[in-house]
Amino acid sequence: MTHRFSDLSVEQLREEAAKYKEKAQKAEQLGHVSEVAINERKMQVALAYMLNPEDYHEGDIHQLAGDPGHTFKINYINGVFAWGHRINVLNEQYEEEEALPVSILGEKINE
Repeated sequence: MTHRFSDLSVEQLREEAAKYKEKAQKAEQLGHVSEVAINERKMQVALAYMLNPEDYHEGDIHQLAGDPGHTFKINYINGVFAWGHRINVLNEQYEEEEALPVSILGEKINE
């Protein structure tokens, strides 16, 4: 059955996130690295739908969950995805713009 995360309740989203986390753990045990990444990303997207995108704003810089060497500067929000650029520990902004689920964004960094 195909469903959209936007149509699910918070409880259903939690169940979906747990399902993808379990799949990622099983794939990791089997050594299927790409499957781990796919299921972890699906889990993050499901978690993003439980957050309010209005809590994230253009120009904000956030820590990245699971990536202590980078921060992320938001250019704009589209749905539950933040579009922007990574910034490394030397405060160098990457050229390529990317979209990340807001669930990957950690605490906002005050400047």
